[in-house]
Amino acid sequence: MKQTLTVNGERHEVDVAPSASLLSVLRDDLGLTGTRYGCGRGQCGACFVIAGGRVVASCLLTVDQAARQEITTVEGLANGAELSPLQRAFVEEDAMQCGYCTSGMLISATALLASDPAPDEDTIRDALAANLCRCGVYARVIRAVAKAARH
Repeated sequence: MKQTLTVNGERHEVDVAPSASLLSVLRDDLGLTGTRYGCGRGQCGACFVIAGGRVVASCLLTVDQAARQEITTVEGLANGAELSPLQRAFVEEDAMQCGYCTSGMLISATALLASDPAPDEDTIRDALAANLCRCGVYARVIRAVAKAARH
Protein backbone atom coordinates (compact mmCIF):
# COMPACT_ATOMS: atom_id res chain seq x y z
CA MET A 1 0.00 0.00 0.00
CA LYS A 2 1.34 3.43 -0.88
CA GLN A 3 2.09 5.74 2.02
CA THR A 4 3.36 9.30 1.95
CA LEU A 5 5.95 10.24 4.57
CA THR A 6 7.44 13.65 5.27
CA VAL A 7 11.00 13.05 6.41
CA ASN A 8 13.50 15.84 6.99
CA GLY A 9 11.21 18.26 5.16
CA GLU A 10 10.87 16.08 2.03
CA ARG A 11 7.84 14.08 0.95
CA HIS A 12 8.43 10.45 0.05
CA GLU A 13 6.02 7.88 -1.37
CA VAL A 14 6.70 4.34 -0.25
CA ASP A 15 4.87 1.15 -1.19
CA VAL A 16 4.93 -0.86 2.04
CA ALA A 17 2.49 -2.50 4.41
CA PRO A 18 0.89 0.05 6.77
CA SER A 19 2.19 -2.01 9.69
CA ALA A 20 5.83 -1.81 8.54
CA SER A 21 8.05 -0.12 11.10
CA LEU A 22 9.19 3.39 10.36
CA LEU A 23 12.73 2.24 11.14
CA SER A 24 12.72 -0.37 8.37
CA VAL A 25 11.29 2.11 5.86
CA LEU A 26 13.82 4.80 6.78
CA ARG A 27 16.75 2.41 6.40
CA ASP A 28 15.62 0.04 3.65
CA ASP A 29 13.39 2.17 1.45
CA LEU A 30 14.71 5.71 1.94
CA GLY A 31 18.39 4.88 2.53
CA LEU A 32 18.53 6.92 5.74
CA THR A 33 20.82 4.61 7.66
CA GLY A 34 21.81 7.04 10.41
CA THR A 35 18.86 5.79 12.43
CA ARG A 36 20.05 2.51 13.93
CA TYR A 37 18.43 -0.77 14.81
CA GLY A 38 19.25 -1.54 18.42
CA CYS A 39 16.85 -3.67 20.40
CA GLY A 40 13.66 -3.65 18.33
CA ARG A 41 11.67 -2.96 21.49
CA GLY A 42 12.01 0.80 21.93
CA GLN A 43 14.25 0.42 24.96
CA CYS A 44 17.72 1.49 23.78
CA GLY A 45 17.31 4.79 21.90
CA ALA A 46 19.37 3.81 18.86
CA CYS A 47 16.35 4.20 16.57
CA PHE A 48 15.03 7.48 17.97
CA VAL A 49 13.60 10.07 15.58
CA ILE A 50 11.54 13.18 16.17
CA ALA A 51 7.94 12.61 15.07
CA GLY A 52 5.37 15.32 15.52
CA GLY A 53 7.78 17.24 17.72
CA ARG A 54 8.51 14.44 20.18
CA VAL A 55 11.16 11.76 20.45
CA VAL A 56 9.88 8.32 19.46
CA ALA A 57 11.32 4.87 18.88
CA SER A 58 11.04 4.36 15.13
CA CYS A 59 11.16 0.59 15.63
CA LEU A 60 7.75 0.81 17.34
CA LEU A 61 6.11 3.43 15.11
CA THR A 62 4.29 2.07 12.08
CA VAL A 63 4.42 3.76 8.70
CA ASP A 64 0.69 4.33 8.97
CA GLN A 65 1.19 6.25 12.24
CA ALA A 66 4.23 8.11 10.88
CA ALA A 67 2.40 9.24 7.74
CA ARG A 68 0.49 11.79 9.79
CA GLN A 69 3.58 13.36 11.34
CA GLU A 70 6.65 15.36 10.34
CA ILE A 71 9.66 13.07 10.86
CA THR A 72 13.20 14.27 11.58
CA THR A 73 16.09 11.84 11.49
CA VAL A 74 19.72 12.48 12.34
CA GLU A 75 20.33 13.24 8.65
CA GLY A 76 17.92 16.16 8.98
CA LEU A 77 19.78 17.92 11.79
CA ALA A 78 22.49 19.52 9.65
CA ASN A 79 21.89 22.42 7.28
CA GLY A 80 23.36 20.92 4.13
CA ALA A 81 27.05 20.37 4.82
CA GLU A 82 26.95 22.65 7.89
CA LEU A 83 26.57 20.73 11.13
CA SER A 84 24.10 21.95 13.71
CA PRO A 85 25.60 23.55 16.84
CA LEU A 86 24.77 20.35 18.73
CA GLN A 87 26.51 18.15 16.17
CA ARG A 88 29.57 20.43 16.27
CA ALA A 89 29.60 20.22 20.07
CA PHE A 90 29.49 16.40 19.88
CA VAL A 91 32.55 16.47 17.63
CA GLU A 92 34.39 19.03 19.77
CA GLU A 93 33.69 17.13 23.00
CA ASP A 94 34.44 13.75 21.39
CA ALA A 95 30.98 12.65 22.53
CA MET A 96 31.06 9.35 20.74
CA GLN A 97 33.13 6.23 20.76
CA CYS A 98 31.82 3.45 18.55
CA GLY A 99 29.09 5.84 17.35
CA TYR A 100 26.22 3.37 17.37
CA CYS A 101 24.14 5.34 19.89
CA THR A 102 25.18 8.77 18.61
CA SER A 103 22.25 9.39 16.26
CA GLY A 104 19.73 8.60 18.99
CA MET A 105 21.60 10.79 21.49
CA LEU A 106 21.61 13.66 18.97
CA ILE A 107 17.87 13.26 18.40
CA SER A 108 17.08 13.26 22.13
CA ALA A 109 19.34 16.25 22.75
CA THR A 110 17.89 18.16 19.77
CA ALA A 111 14.38 17.71 21.12
CA LEU A 112 15.52 18.78 24.58
CA LEU A 113 17.17 21.97 23.33
CA ALA A 114 14.09 22.80 21.26
CA SER A 115 11.95 22.70 24.39
CA ASP A 116 14.54 23.98 26.90
CA PRO A 117 17.35 26.03 25.34
CA ALA A 118 19.21 26.33 28.67
CA PRO A 119 18.88 22.98 30.46
CA ASP A 120 20.83 22.22 33.61
CA GLU A 121 22.83 19.01 33.96
CA ASP A 122 20.03 17.09 35.67
CA THR A 123 17.61 18.03 32.88
CA ILE A 124 20.12 16.87 30.27
CA ARG A 125 20.59 13.57 32.12
CA ASP A 126 16.82 13.06 32.29
CA ALA A 127 16.41 13.81 28.58
CA LEU A 128 19.08 11.25 27.68
CA ALA A 129 17.98 8.58 30.17
CA ALA A 130 16.34 6.45 27.47
CA ASN A 131 19.52 6.38 25.35
CA LEU A 132 21.81 3.47 26.12
CA CYS A 133 25.52 3.66 25.35
CA ARG A 134 27.58 0.54 25.84
CA CYS A 135 30.81 2.52 25.49
CA GLY A 136 29.87 4.85 28.35
CA VAL A 137 30.39 8.27 26.81
CA TYR A 138 27.62 9.82 28.87
CA ALA A 139 29.82 12.46 30.55
CA ARG A 140 31.09 13.69 27.17
CA VAL A 141 27.55 13.75 25.75
CA ILE A 142 26.31 15.80 28.70
CA ARG A 143 29.20 18.25 28.21
CA ALA A 144 28.40 18.49 24.49
CA VAL A 145 24.71 19.21 25.11
CA ALA A 146 25.56 21.85 27.71
CA LYS A 147 28.10 23.40 25.32
CA ALA A 148 25.54 23.56 22.50
CA ALA A 149 23.04 25.15 24.88
CA ARG A 150 25.53 27.91 25.71
CA HIS A 151 25.99 28.80 22.04
